[in-house]
Amino acid sequence: MQTLIARACILLALSVLTACVPTEPARAPLQSYVADDLPSPEQAANNFISVARKMEPQIEAECYARTRGRNCDYQIVVDDRPTTDPNAYQTIDRAGRPVVAFNLALIASARNVDELAFVMGHEAAHHIAGHLQSKEQNAMAGAMIFGALAAATGADNGVVSQVQNIGAQVGSRTYSKDYELQADRLGTIITWNAGYDPMRGAQFFERIPDPGNVFLGTHPANHKRMETVQRTVADLRAGRV
Repeated sequence: MQTLIARACILLALSVLTACVPTEPARAPLQSYVADDLPSPEQAANNFISVARKMEPQIEAECYARTRGRNCDYQIVVDDRPTTDPNAYQTIDRAGRPVVAFNLALIASARNVDELAFVMGHEAAHHIAGHLQSKEQNAMAGAMIFGALAAATGADNGVVSQVQNIGAQVGSRTYSKDYELQADRLGTIITWNAGYDPMRGAQFFERIPDPGNVFLGTHPANHKRMETVQRTVADLRAGRV
């Protein structure tokens, strides 16, 4: 692993951010898990480092097993920009390596190693499933279709360009909810195979705003995500995965 932000920097930043992370108790979980308290800044940093070290080889093994010709040399990093909203994301660096990034607020707000592992598995799954590439293709298709329709009505180039931008946004979001649920399922499998509890990890959903069923929203309702995790765990226990 090339990148794990220096331990001292993480501890320093977490000590500042911990006060910004919501500390309200979680809603009653779907299973009989006892809600964990927020970890100390030092424990949060230790949790992230230990999970990254354990999850990275499992993530890469899943990537190699499920893809052909795709770069599986993952880089797990900390986004240390001063933001207060917990966030994690997957991207590709200039060398084509898949990157899974956690911001400090998410590291500070994760109640246990299972939550960190589940989020890490979910984000890693997007690359394995090729979701970034699919979104780009969907955006291009949306831009072409909307642009062609605008041009057919006699719109000038400026209007056509604006409509193409709208089409790209619509296209990129068309299957976003499906992609998130696919990443939840594969992320559950990765988390399970790495020795963590994905059901306990998915309790993270109980503390984040529910996007509901918003038209062209990017994320599905939290209860659908929890149901996906539950079904996948049942399949794993039954040996169907």
